Amino acid sequence: MQPTFTSSRILQPVRPWFIYVSLFVALMLNFLSTSHWAMVPDWIALVLCFWSVREFRRIGMGWAFMLGIIMDVANSAALGQHALAYVVLAYLASTLSRRILWFPLVEQALHIFPLLLLVQFIQVLIRLMAGSTSPGLEYFVGPMIATLLWVPATYLLLLPQYRPAEQDPNRPI
Repeated sequence: MQPTFTSSRILQPVRPWFIYVSLFVALMLNFLSTSHWAMVPDWIALVLCFWSVREFRRIGMGWAFMLGIIMDVANSAALGQHALAYVVLAYLASTLSRRILWFPLVEQALHIFPLLLLVQFIQVLIRLMAGSTSPGLEYFVGPMIATLLWVPATYLLLLPQYRPAEQDPNRPI
């Protein structure tokens, strides 16, 4: 039988300000000059995918569209390139969220990889339709790196929600 590494700790409800701060930090990481390198993942896609899976009622296609437009303007890209890719990502992540959350973190990452790869394919397709040259296969390394970062990102983004491990004898729960 396969060992499971699940925690018996109960998560508190997520605070909305933490979601918005994490998306803002991801946006700032995408604004760095290193974000154009081949090995650097799309931080907004990773964090947006995480919150679309975990909190699909709070973070959805509207937030994805807004963040995509901001990225299009910041990168001087074809208007709607990131927006379309992020909206498709948010839709698919929220649609598959119940399925994804059943799996352990490593298997969740395997479910997330095609979604992150689809974001890159949509962006390349729009660039090619606009007349740009092909970015090459190294452009698709970013989703692989983001998939490897799914487990640490999950622990990092869920950290504020964990209840303390010690029990209060005066509280029944």
